[in-house]
Amino acid sequence: MNTAALSRPASFTRLKLVRVKQPGLVLALIVVALAVLCAVAPGVLAPYGPLDANPANRLLEPSLQHLFGTDNLGRDVFSRTIHGAVLSLSGATIAVSLGLSVGVLIGVLAGYGGGLVDTVIMRLIDVLLAVPNLLLSMAIVVTFGFGTWNAALAVGVASIAVFARLTRAEVLRVRALPYVEAARGSGVGHAGIVFRHILPNAITPVLGLAALQFGTAILAIATLGFLGFGTPPPTPEWGLLVAEGRDFMAFAWWLTTLPGLVIVAVVLSASRIATEIRRRVR
Repeated sequence: MNTAALSRPASFTRLKLVRVKQPGLVLALIVVALAVLCAVAPGVLAPYGPLDANPANRLLEPSLQHLFGTDNLGRDVFSRTIHGAVLSLSGATIAVSLGLSVGVLIGVLAGYGGGLVDTVIMRLIDVLLAVPNLLLSMAIVVTFGFGTWNAALAVGVASIAVFARLTRAEVLRVRALPYVEAARGSGVGHAGIVFRHILPNAITPVLGLAALQFGTAILAIATLGFLGFGTPPPTPEWGLLVAEGRDFMAFAWWLTTLPGLVIVAVVLSASRIATEIRRRVR
């Protein structure tokens, strides 16, 4: 018998299992970790400043000196992409946090309140779900002003209906379980039933949805930035970087393609992690 294998801790065995059987998940974790690191410490990772222009180096192709090439003002696109992670990921975090917190509150009120309260709230949710998220986000940004933070607010408001609907469904499911009926029969108040019995057992699938919505929020904020509703130039933001390079696609493909690939990689990686989280919490 191999005593060395027996002496290995269980955590090592699980880590090896994930590495061998789920390489896509490991790659997704690495990509998201790198994106978060770029958002936390962009000045450490970026070789140049995001606004450092050098007309002598304008429209240089990707090289070891400029990994993503340079733009029409001679700015390093790789550095601008790294600094763009700050606004893009921060905005996505704000959007998901807003949608999650407000959506859970509304869903609990509808699911636990029932009756007329449930009917009124869900009809309003149906109205929100009938409006395309991008159109609703654009309307909110136009109302409150352009910028990444307003775009994040708009994306968060647009996602409230999704969180509220799932929360309501989970609350209705948990509310009918025997232990909730027993707590109600033993004299536990409404607040105690909601916060001690219903919400802890209903929130897990909602958190899985929040992980999935993170990638969706990144893409939505980048879309608003691309359309001109995000942070104005010259501040780097992922959607804006793609928009700035579209006029040079014929002879400077890297200006749009490489930042766009970064957005795709981060969104797909976040979605892969979210899928694994939702699979494990079922």
